[in-house]
Amino acid sequence: MSNALSTLETTEAGALKIVSVPCLNDNFAYLVQDTASGNVALIDAPEAGPVEAALSVLGWTLTHILITHHHGDHVDGVAALRGEGVAVIGSSADSHRLPELTQAVTPGESFRWGDIEVRVIDTPGHTVGHIVYHMPEPGVLFSGDTLFAMGCGRLFEGTAQQMWGGLEALAGLPEETVVFFGHEYTAANADFALTVDPENPALRARVAAVIETLETGGRTTPTTIALEKATNPFLRAVSPEVARQVGLPDADPATVFAEVRRRKDAA
Repeated sequence: MSNALSTLETTEAGALKIVSVPCLNDNFAYLVQDTASGNVALIDAPEAGPVEAALSVLGWTLTHILITHHHGDHVDGVAALRGEGVAVIGSSADSHRLPELTQAVTPGESFRWGDIEVRVIDTPGHTVGHIVYHMPEPGVLFSGDTLFAMGCGRLFEGTAQQMWGGLEALAGLPEETVVFFGHEYTAANADFALTVDPENPALRARVAAVIETLETGGRTTPTTIALEKATNPFLRAVSPEVARQVGLPDADPATVFAEVRRRKDAA
């Protein structure tokens, strides 16, 4: 095994092989091979170099690029990677500020990627045009900058109410759904989570595991919906414990979420 291949972390889910590709300072791109069809998709393109290197080592040929949102650290590599025949897929609502799309998709719709159904979920908040990609079978989610391990995206364009709506939709997915997120922010997210959910034993256990993973050079992607519902303070806006901790014991979850997000922004 080459040194380059040994640094690639692969998750298998049904017919899919999913490889996390670190990019820039803390981004993750994901190469996804459907072993049944031979299709290879890239989820977001922060930069071309690491993706091209990974494709070379794996011996895969890129066929699709799926974009979650328009920020440069998710699309700047598209131009160099979109060779002849590579389909570029993104939100129709954001097509005016995305790289040129060969397929514009609408939140709420599904499309076929080979034999795989891909559901497009609307998650405005980080940006108003942010979407995520859910593959119900085999049960994976590419959450971009909406849902992180123990965190969520900063509200650059949307409102707290919009972001909460998107997070609620993701929390409603099957708990075994495997979640691949866009940034390695987990250490900072863990530190913050303990400030608003300090008595949560599941959180404390997870933080210890994260520290060990990162100290040994590992990555914290992927996660699962079940683990996020148990330990992510933003999804736990439904929890009376978090509501009390932020001084809003009688508030609705959307209001609690907004306060948790405000505190994270100020941290």
